[in-house]
Amino acid sequence: MTLSTRPDNNSAAQMISSLSTQQLPTITEAEMVQAVRTLLIGLGENPDREGLKDTPKRVVKALQFLTKGYHESLDELLNGAVFTEDANEMVLVRDIDLFSSCEHHILPIIGRAHVAYIPNGKVIGLSKIARICEMYARRLQVQERLTLQIADALQGLLKPQGVAVVIEATHMCMVMRGVQKPGSWTVTSAMRGVFAQDARTREEFMNLVRHNAHFHS
Repeated sequence: MTLSTRPDNNSAAQMISSLSTQQLPTITEAEMVQAVRTLLIGLGENPDREGLKDTPKRVVKALQFLTKGYHESLDELLNGAVFTEDANEMVLVRDIDLFSSCEHHILPIIGRAHVAYIPNGKVIGLSKIARICEMYARRLQVQERLTLQIADALQGLLKPQGVAVVIEATHMCMVMRGVQKPGSWTVTSAMRGVFAQDARTREEFMNLVRHNAHFHS
């Protein structure tokens, strides 16, 4: 397991800014379609045959959907769903299905996230936790960065007593190619605030999310 802790002295604005994606020159959809056609030709296929005729367009549409997180923001996603509440016990949403794409091979990362925080006068709508996970997952990712982004987003938005995130995932770049190890899976974690500072709080969280290795079945 990869464990990350980080000081909590950044403002929410600084945190959100640090997670922004740099804007690059606009590429037209037609140019993207042509790029897929070129790839098909390079693979030895004929992009004009019946079965592949519309494949370049479908691939572009699929990639646009799988990376739609680049065009979403925390402000739009939250839509005001942060509430003042006198609560100071752990809030945990576990087994959030995640589907992301490895930035090294653009192959699927499939897994689950467990996210907890301890409020400090503010709570967030529970569905927004899952939406935050999905927003960052719908980008080209490495699992380590995805885990940090989710933790830092909640820490910056709510300023809670602490945040804990664990992601368990299998990577198709390890299963379908390269080392070809089906059944392997990776666990990463990020702890902020009291979860990083207090071993008992961290252990309570880990006990609540612990289950057997066949999490994806």
